[in-house]
Amino acid sequence: MDWKIVTDSSCDFYELEKKDEKVGFATVPFVISIDGVDYVDDENLKVSEVIDAIDSCKETSFTSCPSPAEWIRAIGDATKCFLVTISSSLSGSYNSAGVAKKMILEEDPSRQIEILDSLSTGPTLCLIVRKLQELISENDDFEVVKNEIHNYMKSMHVVFALSSYNNLVRNGRMSKIAGMVASKLRLTGIGIGSEEGTIEVKKIARGTKKVIEIIIDDIKERGENCRSIIISHCQNEELASTLKEAIHKVFDSIDIKIIPTRGLDSYYAEKHGIIVGY
Repeated sequence: MDWKIVTDSSCDFYELEKKDEKVGFATVPFVISIDGVDYVDDENLKVSEVIDAIDSCKETSFTSCPSPAEWIRAIGDATKCFLVTISSSLSGSYNSAGVAKKMILEEDPSRQIEILDSLSTGPTLCLIVRKLQELISENDDFEVVKNEIHNYMKSMHVVFALSSYNNLVRNGRMSKIAGMVASKLRLTGIGIGSEEGTIEVKKIARGTKKVIEIIIDDIKERGENCRSIIISHCQNEELASTLKEAIHKVFDSIDIKIIPTRGLDSYYAEKHGIIVGY
């Protein structure tokens, strides 16, 4: 198989949505460490155990990005490969993928490898994977696919609706002041991904109705040409489904998919958090 898409486990897909003989797919896992226990974010991880561990955490917790060796193993012998990472502003995964690319090309310069910094996480990576598969099915020219996917990514956005930003703040993924504001009692912090790939609190909402209103307003404001939305949720399918119905009332032609968060996004979104990529 010449073509391969490899992501880190900030992507909430475990496999391609459609089977494809032309394109291989793999993910490289983050490791989530909670109170001295390591949870490898692969297909064998029981995400519910991570969420329970977060709830009962008494000491420390942190995450570790995939090593270059893990990226190299996932790439295998693919000659045309796209590596998709969580925002380089949030993790060292992008740099790790870069080391892997350099090592592979030093050994075989004929291989074609492109690293895509999603400037985001979760459902945004899923949308990139989906688009890559579509582009590869239509083209066999690596440069054409590379140019098209970079153009596509310019119009992508992400919105977070989280009741707790504790793990993001503790691990230096956002400022303490923003996290404190977002974590007020019974309030939901609505965050957005900045152009630099950081997380900024946009508004504070009380109640589901207001949360949905703010998210839809954001789509109206930034998603002029939006055609697809993926909603990742951490044990909150009820809110994800309600949001999907509300979006369809405003944008009836948008395709919307709901998926559960994998381990890494569950760790940072925390229980009941949702992430909307479009």
